[in-house]
Parts: sequence; structure tokens; C-alpha cells
Amino acid sequence: MYSVEWQKRGLPHAHILVWLIDKIRPEEIDNIIFAEIPEKSTDTLLFDIVTTNMIHGLCGNLNSSSPCMANGKCTKSFPKEFSNDTNTNIDGYPIYRRRNIDNGEQSFKKNIKNVDINIDNRWVVPYSSLLSKTFNAHINVEFCSSVKSIKYICKYVNKGSDMAVFRVENTNVNAPPVNNNDEITLYQISRYISSNEAVWRIFSFPIHEWDPAVIHLAIHLENGQRVIFTTDTAIDRAINPPKTILTEFFELCNRVEAFGTFARTLLYSEVLRYFT
Repeated sequence: MYSVEWQKRGLPHAHILVWLIDKIRPEEIDNIIFAEIPEKSTDTLLFDIVTTNMIHGLCGNLNSSSPCMANGKCTKSFPKEFSNDTNTNIDGYPIYRRRNIDNGEQSFKKNIKNVDINIDNRWVVPYSSLLSKTFNAHINVEFCSSVKSIKYICKYVNKGSDMAVFRVENTNVNAPPVNNNDEITLYQISRYISSNEAVWRIFSFPIHEWDPAVIHLAIHLENGQRVIFTTDTAIDRAINPPKTILTEFFELCNRVEAFGTFARTLLYSEVLRYFT
């Protein structure tokens, strides 16, 4: 499952969720996901890629004006704590192995605002060496082992487009007073679409996909659909039950017109591609 979205500056990026047939055991995480600076003498290419793309922008006391800072703390919880071993967390992502100098840590110096700062494993964003060397880009790889993290990722991948809420107000002092209860006048909700996203949509490039496709179909017994009613509408709802996708599908297939004949050739899951 994946979705493509755009940052406010218009840069596209993808959130991808992959289920593996052969599950990763906790002791195998260190062979797939890394959160340490690779040794330069052993793999110069990977060292250059990681130090260029996979280092979290320095924040905290080193850079209080970093975009990730909120209320004096990093929203991404950097720098991380050192850890000699990877530990799986019940309620979130694992605590990846980040060794210190005494246990084989690699470090390098990075120039920040004309000051050389020593960068260690606490600032490394978890990555896959295979993906990093293949694409030479920032690719954050996480191991989702808990129900909470999987639910969060599924919700995040399907969260939809960014929304912008703004208020339109007449600043003319001679204008009549605005009714504060008129929400349509006070607030307008619109989608934020950058020029890059607009072009992406004009050319009909894929934005969201899941495989295999799973569609939630409305299924119920006869007169067994969900009914919402009040004391005043209970009798009317009982006499005229609400329509559902399933009842309308049966009604469509009973039509004698050409589109009814066509509907009878479709599976229930396919009908929404052609009818609304």
C-alpha cells in the first residue's frame, strides 16, 4: 500500500507499507534495518549516501531554530539514546542498535553554520542499505511490529490531502456586523495543492494504490440494513427503509434497459466503476 503526497514546497514523497510473507524475527532486524553510520573504509559509497541523506537535521541545543522543534523539543525525538542492541517496543517502533564510541561507533564531522560538529549514531535516521544504495536518496525504513504502529501507518497512508482552513473578514469599519454564527461566511475549507501536485494530477500519475485490492462491500440480509431513526421518524423508517449499495445493485440488475443488461454482467465489486 502506498500514497504519494507533497510537502508545502512542492516536493513529492511516498509513504509505502509492505507486508512480508516471511515475517522478520526480532533477531533479524539488525541485518535489514540500520541506524548507524557505516564504516567508511569498508563501504565508501554507503557512507557518503548515509552521511548526506540519512542524518536528521541537527536540532535541540545545536540548532534551536530547526523546523522539527516544538516547545523546545524535537518532535522526532532526536538525538536518540545509545543502545548496544536492538529492542522491540510493544507499543511502537523498535529501539534500533546505536552503539557509542566504546562499542564500535562511527562518527564524522559536519559543518553547521561554519562550525564543525561531530555527528554520531544518535542522529541517524533508520535506513536499508539496499534501498539507500539503489536510489541514493532519503528513504526512512521502519519495522512495524506492533498493532498500534500498523494502525497508525495505515491511517497515515490514507489520511488524504492537506487541508487549509482560513477566515475571510471584511475590514471595512462601515460594513454591517458579521453574524458570528454564520460558519459559511466566517470559514472556508479548501485543499492545498502545489503546482507540482497539480501537474501530477493533470497527467493522471498514480497517487494511491494497494495490492491486492481489498474493497469493503455493503452486505446485509433482506431488510437487515442499518437504520438510523428518531422517535419522530421511527415509523417512516420502518415503512420506507433506507437504500443501500446492495439493494440498489439488485434494483439495477432488475432493470430492463440496456444499462440493466450491462449491470448483470458485472460483479458486485465492479459495479461502482460504472454506476453511482
